[in-house]
Order: sequence, then C-alpha cells, then structure tokens
Amino acid sequence: MFQIKNLCAGYGNVPVLHGVSLSCESGTITTVIGANGCGKSTLLKSAVGLSDVFSGEILLDGKPVTNMRENIRAQNISYLAQGKNVPDITVENLVLHGRFPYLSYPRRYRACDRAAAWNAMQKMGVETLADKHLRELSGGMRQNVYIAMALCQETDVILMDEPTSYLDIARQFRLAETMQSLAKEGRAVVAVLHDIILALKISDQIAVMENGRIVFVGTPEEILKEKIIPRVFHVDILPVLCEGETEYVYRKAEHS
Repeated sequence: MFQIKNLCAGYGNVPVLHGVSLSCESGTITTVIGANGCGKSTLLKSAVGLSDVFSGEILLDGKPVTNMRENIRAQNISYLAQGKNVPDITVENLVLHGRFPYLSYPRRYRACDRAAAWNAMQKMGVETLADKHLRELSGGMRQNVYIAMALCQETDVILMDEPTSYLDIARQFRLAETMQSLAKEGRAVVAVLHDIILALKISDQIAVMENGRIVFVGTPEEILKEKIIPRVFHVDILPVLCEGETEYVYRKAEHS
C-alpha cells in the first residue's frame, strides 16, 4: 500500500500542500483531479524527492519513503513527469534508463534489463521505433516512450503526471487499458488527470484537490453523487446509458 499522511510540502519556504492524506491500495487505480495550480503535481513529486516535505509522512507498505536510498525508492516507485526533456538518444536507450536503479556503475545492461525494456516498449506500442532517435518522433510518440521507461522500472507503485498529454484518442484508450492491466498485476497506479471523464471510467477511487488540499476521496459513483465536480470545476457531468454501458457527458453547472 502507498500512503500519504498529513503531508505538508512545497518548494523552498513556500508551502503548496496542506495536510494531505491519501491511501492507495495495491491492485487499484487512483486518479487525482483538480483545477490548475491546486497542487496535483506537487503531490506526486513529494513521493520521489522532487519537492520539499515540511511535515507528514509518505509510506510504502508502512515504511517511510523519505528514509529510503534513492535507488531503493526508484526500485519501488516509478514516476512519469509532466514536462520532459528531449535528449539526443534512441528510443530503446531511453527506455533502458528505467533499469538504472538496478545497476551499479559502470552500467552494463543484462539480458533481463533488455527483456524488461522490450516488454515495456511492446506494451506502449513503440517497439518498432527502438532504433529511432527521440527527436524524430511526434510529441505523442515521445510520451509513449517515456511511459515505457516508467514501466521498465517494474515497480509496485507507478505515479503518472498527465500521462495522456499529447496522445491521440486511440492511444489514450490504449494507455487506459495499460493502466488497468498494471492494476490487475497488483500495482498501485496513481495518475494526475485533467480528463475527468477518463478518471470516472478507469478509477477505483478519485481524489479531488482544491487549494493544496484533498477535499474529497471516493469511488466514481460517490464523486458524482456528492456533486463535488460542479463545485470545484463549475461544470457538471451526467451519466448516460449507451448500449448497456455507462458513458459520461459534460454540462455547464447550473450555478455557473
């Protein structure tokens, strides 16, 4: 289990998160939604040492993450950042970076490392691009490569900050299926999403953030029942039955 307890975090002396608590079970998908600037990215960054933790705890199976050596933490928690560099490197070599936590210096890739990279590339549909340079690819294909690098770490917890960025609709569906597959394998998947409808469709639980705090956590059904989305986003979402399955549509909130 991945847990955040009473977390206060930010950058330098500037707090962004205020007493945030969230529990993410293994084998589940947790999505974090909220307006721009509410602290969603900082929440993920705090778990991998990229923001300053002022108080509170981040726990993995009851053990403080902040006490772990960097390579041990990276063997347990992978992180897909929102903004990424575009280095002059091939797709396969970038994905292999996901194996760094398991290698000592000088890094020499083993057969198991290359197998993990190939498996991750296949999951994201980029195996045919293995020898291509990252700078030759579109933004969407680069995003898939970076996701493959995170999968290549083979961690029990996967944190994704806006993983659907740059992806066309077909690849968004494929990513959603990949996230569901990872959860079925027993991983705890935590994703920051702007796409509320996607969050409703794939999540076991959704955490709604506002002004550096989590204001509600619940199942998709509970989120809709409690009318949290109209209050936070000033839009409403209606469930619609379509050929036996529930779909969702946006509607401007009545009080907006």
